Amino acid sequence: MTTPYPNPTLHLENNALMLENVDLNAVARVHGTPLYVYSKAALQSAWDAWQVPADRPIHICYAVKANSNLAILSFFAKQGAFFDTVSMGEISRALAAGAPAHRIVFSGVGKSVAEIEFALTEGIHCFNVESITELDRIHAVATRLGKQAPISLRINPDVDAKTHPYISTGLKENKFGIDHTEALAAYMHAATLSGLSIVGIDYHIGSQLTSLTPYLDAQNRLFGLIKQLSDAGITLTHIDLGGGLGVRYRDEVPPTASSLVEQALAGLREAGFNHALMFEPGRSLVANAGVMLTEVEYIKPTQHKNFAIVDAGMNDLIRPALYQAWMQVVNTVERDTATTTYDIVGPVCESTDWFAKDRDLAVEAGDVLAILSAGAYCMTMASNYNSRQRPAELLVDGDTVHVIRTRDVLASLWENEHIPV
Repeated sequence: MTTPYPNPTLHLENNALMLENVDLNAVARVHGTPLYVYSKAALQSAWDAWQVPADRPIHICYAVKANSNLAILSFFAKQGAFFDTVSMGEISRALAAGAPAHRIVFSGVGKSVAEIEFALTEGIHCFNVESITELDRIHAVATRLGKQAPISLRINPDVDAKTHPYISTGLKENKFGIDHTEALAAYMHAATLSGLSIVGIDYHIGSQLTSLTPYLDAQNRLFGLIKQLSDAGITLTHIDLGGGLGVRYRDEVPPTASSLVEQALAGLREAGFNHALMFEPGRSLVANAGVMLTEVEYIKPTQHKNFAIVDAGMNDLIRPALYQAWMQVVNTVERDTATTTYDIVGPVCESTDWFAKDRDLAVEAGDVLAILSAGAYCMTMASNYNSRQRPAELLVDGDTVHVIRTRDVLASLWENEHIPV
């Protein structure tokens, strides 16, 4: 079935918006709004898109920060995924969801001593190291614990990912990684530290990439370094090409996961390298699997704008406010009335509390709107700002609906706070 929506499991049936075999308007009436709903079939389809036959091991490391719900992590763990984590909490979530520690990679620029101790004790696959000082810290902790830490250096290749500046990570002015001109010296230093075991090399240049050119430019920039390391007697077991593959929100035409894998493999073969490959997708695995449902509380016409005021706020989904992100908005009930141009806004006391501007919709107060492509960097970035309760999360599997996170209750907003006597 063809669909105008980026999620292949979304479709209209008898004027109702369906996710797989579930009526989203009916789901909202039962479970309340705001509400996150994910499609298991869409998750499976996105995972399968990364599975390309190859002549070497390829590890798909799901970036936990995109969506860290235990049910989502459990789904990917059962598929055999590795996990890219950036905190002790994310490592713990992956473990709680059934991921074995040896399939967990620990990234991030600010790893604390406690986090390093935890990761070493659990026995993770490797640390993606971002600075010389971090190398020294991991060595010191590992030596104290009588362990040897597997490490991969994250190289900053100074490649422009041509994406939003807030999600660009591979330019020399970004805080991430070790400058590629200093990388050989960093590896030579790591080789002198007995608490470390060098296993790989890593880069990540940004998010929502819609062209393969930046990926391949960064990969090619590493080839000379890998050859230099080999000549110096430093053997790597894997090359980690990072994540960031884009998805369709509006009219983007991002490359497919299979094309990225195939072209990366072709480059390695041409260079004569036999390393295992790693990728760290997050958004491309979960973004279009999810929607956020929100009820229209008021229609507010003014001389300058028409507003549809909904019960979700920027605390529930911050991407438009933070990144000026465009997200598709659809009424869950198709109306045959004329459309009007609206700004879709929330109740939070900020002018940045909006989801969409100048959208033509046929909508009335009481309707439930679906904000599409809300599976990544939405619920994970939610907060309790304005003392609002974070939404529930559901997972749809065919015609079955699973509650995978209950809505915050009011008492949970202050359960960790204390009034001094």
